[in-house]
Amino acid sequence: MTDGFENNARPQPDQLLVDIADYASDAVIDSELAYETARYCLMDTLGCGILALSYPACTKLLGPVVPGAELQSGVRIPGTAYRLDPVTAAFNIGCMIRWLDYNDTWLAAEWGHPSDNLGAILAAADYASRQNEAAGQPPLRMRDVLTAMIKAHEIQGVLALGNSFNRVGLDHVILVKVASTAIVTGLLGGTKDAVISALSHAWLDGHPLRVYRHAPNTGSRKSWAAGDAASRAMQLAFLTLRGEMGYPSVLSAQGWGFSDALFRGRPLTQERPFGSYVMENVLFKIAYPAEFHAQTAVESAIALHPRVAGRLEEIARIVIATHESAIRIIDKQGPLHNPADRDHCLQYMTAVGLIHGCLTADHYEDSAAADPRIDRLRARMKIVENAQFSRDYLDPEKRSIANGVQVFFQDGSMTEQVITEYPIGHRRRREEGIPLLKRKCESNLAAGYSDERVRRILSICEDPDTLDAMAVHQFMDLLAK
Repeated sequence: MTDGFENNARPQPDQLLVDIADYASDAVIDSELAYETARYCLMDTLGCGILALSYPACTKLLGPVVPGAELQSGVRIPGTAYRLDPVTAAFNIGCMIRWLDYNDTWLAAEWGHPSDNLGAILAAADYASRQNEAAGQPPLRMRDVLTAMIKAHEIQGVLALGNSFNRVGLDHVILVKVASTAIVTGLLGGTKDAVISALSHAWLDGHPLRVYRHAPNTGSRKSWAAGDAASRAMQLAFLTLRGEMGYPSVLSAQGWGFSDALFRGRPLTQERPFGSYVMENVLFKIAYPAEFHAQTAVESAIALHPRVAGRLEEIARIVIATHESAIRIIDKQGPLHNPADRDHCLQYMTAVGLIHGCLTADHYEDSAAADPRIDRLRARMKIVENAQFSRDYLDPEKRSIANGVQVFFQDGSMTEQVITEYPIGHRRRREEGIPLLKRKCESNLAAGYSDERVRRILSICEDPDTLDAMAVHQFMDLLAK
């Protein structure tokens, strides 16, 4: 290199780009557990999306960007009559499936919801399937969707194991954009080199700040941020497939690359080889539409409900023992301004559980939040870190999400401390959780479909062979209004 000049020789692609592209393009998934879990994930995610259509704050964001700009042969949007271009469709599907914060979760150094990738996966697969059929080619099958889900879960989840984007102020949907870009570029027919190029653009983008998830700015953008990431992934895939060039050292370029510019000089790490680990171990939100770090606090509170429901006025204090990540994300005092604010408040969710013995999406609405008992209990709560809970949260052999709740009364009496280590959606509670997940899915689907349609959807989803063989566009037609 000559003094004063940079070496302009084109480098080889960053190794992480190559590793992701190799996995996305070539890996064969041979885990039946992963496929079974993906099937449940598909059911749960679609059910959450259909339930979200009951909320005008969600539906006002759906449809074409410009009124009337629909596409006759476009992607079907579940629960609606919309037919949209695949970029807009990815936003629509991504928005509705994440709106209620009620489906799967992954917790590590970074957090996130791997099912968010379904916004892009379903849009790409439906579009490609219809294009293939129109050209006399075989359509994509739902087995292809399940494979894409497993791989997207794996890319997002493995990168989350050792890379904490939240600690540099970036939101976890960066990983939705990266994983979805890799997968949909392949679904749309891109080569491995195209996947590498598209991935470079995904990392090259400006990335959302976490400000919309935290006090004092928590707001509804957190419910459509994943849809935004999914639609951007689709757009980048289409641009790349038109021949747009990539940027091989986007991660490692000195001074200008992602690591130096946005990650405080730290290289991105890959903690384990890509396989099917994440799908096999993903966390389901089965019982409560609550930010996942609070799931076990709500379960503990509901267990205490019979002991405290008749003595709410006598409560002197409530102690919630929790883990460090919960304190950093959802420990919140002061006024709560909207449903998004409330479902990211550990104290609010615990108070609702103590008062009502349940927690539903409706409990975040203004009418429910007006109950003065909620803020009265919030004011009596103390949040403390349990160091063992924090260690077990990061232990790869445990991955617990523990919370303990104890209530103290004015007369000096107290309840026992109810500790819940693993939420019902944890892999350690799969046998208990899956029947409840199926019932949750049926109930959610019933919010948008007739009984006959619900039975038809469930019969297909619960028969692996039938689901695997079904053309994607036929499945999406079944979901449309």
